[in-house]
Amino acid sequence: MENKIGLVAGIGRLPVEFVKAARSQGYRVVTIAVVDKVDDELKLLSDGYYDINVMKLDKIIKTLKKEQITQITMLGKVTKEVIFSKWFIPDFRLIKIIAKLPNRNDDTITLALINEINKEGIQAMDQTLLLKQLFIPEGVYSRRVPDAAEQADIAYALKMAKAIGRYDIGQTVVVKDCAIIAVEAIEGTDKCILRGGQLTRGGAVVAKVAKPLQDSRFDMPTVGRETIEAMITAKAKVLVVEANRTLIVDFESTVALADKHGIAVVAERADDCGE
Repeated sequence: MENKIGLVAGIGRLPVEFVKAARSQGYRVVTIAVVDKVDDELKLLSDGYYDINVMKLDKIIKTLKKEQITQITMLGKVTKEVIFSKWFIPDFRLIKIIAKLPNRNDDTITLALINEINKEGIQAMDQTLLLKQLFIPEGVYSRRVPDAAEQADIAYALKMAKAIGRYDIGQTVVVKDCAIIAVEAIEGTDKCILRGGQLTRGGAVVAKVAKPLQDSRFDMPTVGRETIEAMITAKAKVLVVEANRTLIVDFESTVALADKHGIAVVAERADDCGE
């Protein structure tokens, strides 16, 4: 690995955790923030920093080449909503890529972008290479342990989350009484949770897993304080993540917030639905 790494950053704390981890291991990080409202700390921590709209692919690639970046990682929330927003106009390079896509599923879009960047001698690295400390093994991490009814919902939710992941729909489901209440799609995890809350009187289980064919270079499942905050609003009572395959940012404060509101936080193994 080169001493200099490029970070294509979206919203959330995960990009900050990456920069801290990379710098602690002697790497210099050049960050390109591709959406508004990235964490303010990114600019302070990075060795180089640029604000470039996610739709300006050619400018992003030229900036990486100018900085002599040969490896990048892509971290942080960049929802697919931007593609359908009138405020985000793709450059000609991105228009040509999108026009050739068989569909606009998350993996299809991201893999096409990675392939385009690879053509310029820039490789996308494993997202978790410097963040393995954010994975947690199986266990209950909150003070409250799920009851028998919630355990049944957990098992069902993990199975259903894997099923939607197989079709590249999303990574999160909201379940109550072994019924699917909400499925993550274009809106992202937090809005999926809030939508689930609107459809129940509380007490739902939220499950987040890796897709059966998860590419570790992008979109690794991640949860944190914002996930718990959405669950508080939705009055959901259990967060279950796939053990050893889900990144948990700000672990201690996330669990502390969950404990304050009686939310159980669990990591369990999830079968890959026959994949």
